[in-house]
Amino acid sequence: MDIKTLNPDCRHFKGHVPCEPHKKYGAHCEDCPFYDPVEQKICIIKLGAIGDVIRTTPLLHRLKREYPQAEIYWLTYTPNILPKSVDHVLQLIPKDILLLQSIEFDKIINLDKDPEACALMNTLHGKEKRGYALKDGRPWPIDETAEGKFFTGLFDDVSKENSKSYQEEIFEICGYRFAGEKYMLDNFEDGYSWPIDSSRTIIGLNTGCGGRWKSRLWADENWIALAEKLTAKNFLVLLLGGPDEHEKNLVLAKKSGAKYLGHFPLEQFINLVDQCDLVVTAVTMAMHIAIGLSKKLVLFNNTFNRHEFELYGQGEILEPEFDCPCYYAPECPNNCMQYIYVDRGVEACERLLVKG
Repeated sequence: MDIKTLNPDCRHFKGHVPCEPHKKYGAHCEDCPFYDPVEQKICIIKLGAIGDVIRTTPLLHRLKREYPQAEIYWLTYTPNILPKSVDHVLQLIPKDILLLQSIEFDKIINLDKDPEACALMNTLHGKEKRGYALKDGRPWPIDETAEGKFFTGLFDDVSKENSKSYQEEIFEICGYRFAGEKYMLDNFEDGYSWPIDSSRTIIGLNTGCGGRWKSRLWADENWIALAEKLTAKNFLVLLLGGPDEHEKNLVLAKKSGAKYLGHFPLEQFINLVDQCDLVVTAVTMAMHIAIGLSKKLVLFNNTFNRHEFELYGQGEILEPEFDCPCYYAPECPNNCMQYIYVDRGVEACERLLVKG
């Protein structure tokens, strides 16, 4: 055989093991009908929390339109929630870092301002770099397109004045204009079945807010009252949460009559959320999952800038009827979530479900 007949630029070519077309069909590179040439290599660095990774996936639509033959690498802490359109899902571990450092990329996008992500950006090779890198040991914007989001991360008063959604900000960093591109999230529909009457309208109540942001907690008696009032209107109420909410949800289910099926691994939890027609939640991973699955959403927000959230016309944001200073604060001195009243939640659910 002649090594010149090989196609190392093919999307299927691996180099260290046989490619999939060969294993399935016995194909060889020469005159291969499955030859799919890669024309660009693009690297995205978005390590972050699961929700942050999910809400960054709209970028893939724009990149795929501009570079249909690109091979996309994505470095993240949560590889199992990225869509199949990402060719290589990598983690911040030595073997994956070595791989990235050996590739000449056409475009590298780092949307994380964490020092480790910025330090890695400095070591990668790319014709075009966007986002953030390390300068004198500190995270720093690579160019003016990343300055706006940099300032909002440094100063609360600037952040409060921001009127752009997260998607608008990251698209601008990449030199694009956000045009309503949706999240990309698999619903993992294969393999799961649930003891739920799917003929009824299902409202999921996500009762937690993560361990860090106690300021976003809504009182148990409010969740109970909301569940009871929605049940009285013939909605099927389903309690959602993770391990941290398990004991609480058992109590809430017993007191309210709402359905609670337990807590589950991430992919199974995503599929459970997909059973809902509408989700009520604070700013959490479940919020981004609901948006990614195109669910109606009632969002409780007290600590963040409401403009940050792109709900795609599918939701309402409810905020306390109280002027509270707990902006980006893990603890609230006024327990301002008490000023999001139960009846407002019920009314928002009904409005959204009537809209269809």
